[in-house]
Amino acid sequence: MTQATSPSILTRKLQIICDLTDSDIGVLEGIQFQKRDFQANQDIVREGDRPTHSFVILEGLVGSTKLTGEGKRQITSVFVPGDIPDLHGMHLSVLDCTFTPLTRVRVGFMRHDALRAICDQHPSIATVFWRSTLIDAAIYREWVTNVGRRDAYARMAHILCELIVRLRSMGLIKDHVAELPIRQAELADALGLSAVHVNRTLQDLRGDGLVVTEGSRFHAVDWPGLVRAGDFETGYLHQRNATSL
Repeated sequence: MTQATSPSILTRKLQIICDLTDSDIGVLEGIQFQKRDFQANQDIVREGDRPTHSFVILEGLVGSTKLTGEGKRQITSVFVPGDIPDLHGMHLSVLDCTFTPLTRVRVGFMRHDALRAICDQHPSIATVFWRSTLIDAAIYREWVTNVGRRDAYARMAHILCELIVRLRSMGLIKDHVAELPIRQAELADALGLSAVHVNRTLQDLRGDGLVVTEGSRFHAVDWPGLVRAGDFETGYLHQRNATSL
């Protein structure tokens, strides 16, 4: 691991969800973290671990995952650069899910004792972190609704809309074109579908002129149509000045 400072991608993420003062930004930019690379499916932290650090995603996509007793996997959320997927681990002694890279990722680990000291000394930062975890919970609720009550076509449209909006808000993509090097098996685990059903659903979205795919590139050529198909609204993301269109 190598030491690094100035996690500007973290500051940018938090600015999307709340107002930050110059003092807040100065504190955030002073957080030290350790960078480490992970390959796809190389678990970052596992259910049952007792971590002493939380991590911010610097590059790539990470999924929170749960396994059934039979070994079937459910991806319960996808995290993008700037997110702190396991921030709640600062207060929970044992992790109740696994965080697995869906692509090659780079993360920055932040010590819990350092984060606690910052929160004690700067209540406004504690509030910002609290808001971040509340928004993660809101996204979980939307994912439960998506898997439990939308059909496969709407589920796929919804997850594509969400990822495009979240990546675009971080300045990582332009318009409605995103590099999403996620295998269909991962999409199946996120949507509660078989890989065959995922493939068929993507074909339907392409056939209806909503998306064009080329390898890992997704282009929402009919963005309003994809939003309608996914019953997608941005409210649950709680981004400032967010819009679905």
